[in-house]
Amino acid sequence: MPPLPPDEELVRRLRAGDEAAFGLVLDRWSPGMLRLARSFVSTPDSAAECVQDAWLAVLEGLDRFEGRAALRTWVYRILVNTAKRRGVKEGRSVPWSSVRPEDGPTVDPDRFRGPGEPYAGHWRELPAPWPTPEDATLAAEMRSVVAAAVADLPERQRVVLTLRDVQGYAAAEVCSILEISPTYQRVLLHRARASVRGRIEDYHARAVTP
Repeated sequence: MPPLPPDEELVRRLRAGDEAAFGLVLDRWSPGMLRLARSFVSTPDSAAECVQDAWLAVLEGLDRFEGRAALRTWVYRILVNTAKRRGVKEGRSVPWSSVRPEDGPTVDPDRFRGPGEPYAGHWRELPAPWPTPEDATLAAEMRSVVAAAVADLPERQRVVLTLRDVQGYAAAEVCSILEISPTYQRVLLHRARASVRGRIEDYHARAVTP
């Protein structure tokens, strides 16, 4: 796949109706947009409609793009807003502004040694070792476990994890796309990773139990 031109050139070509330029960004960004939209809505078809609606909004709003953020960030922000609205209508989402960051520990504190104990703060008992997948069946089962764990995350955690760990976006871009603070982004990512790791740990613990 050819590299994308700089944003300035890309925006100019898109505004001029360059179909080749639109095809480039459509092919490059749509798969990731679809995965992200799926975090907000209830079905793959609904996610695909979100992506279509977002691209229409992008084309209609190009003249208002001011370049304050990267073009990709701006496009993804439109997608997020589109998917949020659809998610609320479907009853899967609530407005992000109405929810405060989650409280409470990400791992049960009783699993760690307390103050006054030898090696305070360390594990009381090390987590069960994770076996290495040895065949395609086990690997597929593990993928299913991870997918289910991600799907069960609270929406905000699922979205941040998708952007950071699935699509590989930098923290600053995720904050810009979702319009959240760096601290909140770190909290959401940490809790999401801890929750998924806990599910994987439980799975492996069951797998190694005689």
